[in-house]
Amino acid sequence: MAGHTAGEPLECFSIPIVLEKEQDIDQQGNPIADPDGKPRYRCGFKIGGGIDQDPSQSPQGYPDKGVYVTFIHDNSPAHRCGLQLHDKILQVNGKDFTLVTHKQAVESIRKKPVLKMLIYRKGVPQLHKGGPIGYQHMNQPSHNTQFQAYPDQLEHHHGNMSSGPGGHPHYPGGQDYMDRHMGPSGKWG
Repeated sequence: MAGHTAGEPLECFSIPIVLEKEQDIDQQGNPIADPDGKPRYRCGFKIGGGIDQDPSQSPQGYPDKGVYVTFIHDNSPAHRCGLQLHDKILQVNGKDFTLVTHKQAVESIRKKPVLKMLIYRKGVPQLHKGGPIGYQHMNQPSHNTQFQAYPDQLEHHHGNMSSGPGGHPHYPGGQDYMDRHMGPSGKWG
């Protein structure tokens, strides 16, 4: 996936990760609140990149304008959920991260106490002709193909991730699984 161009179709395995933030506390163990009085939550990772950033200036040498995990705090929610250094974030809570600025990425990550993410990790096997190994393919009445992935499995990510009237993949039914629907043309439907 080296050098993916924002907005272009993307075909790769993606890993579903659910991160539940924890309330931020001070040194005495007291909850910290934002200036508006709402509890402040922490996820325990830092990001770099975005479509407004120049990848040639990246100290990590990232090949494109994607959003990447640049730091993970020990014993943080990010560490516990399995997020890894240099993971490329493809999606958070249904928002396409292949087309966001750095600021938009930060704002999206701050919004919700639970982050349902799809990430790309270097070293994950390439796609095989005939579909991914270990997946259930079930024909739906709507002629869509459904891919189910559990947290310890990979998910096949195929097609254009850009937003549009068809929407994005989603995580129905909680954290234990996620479904994704692909139209007969191979594009998100």
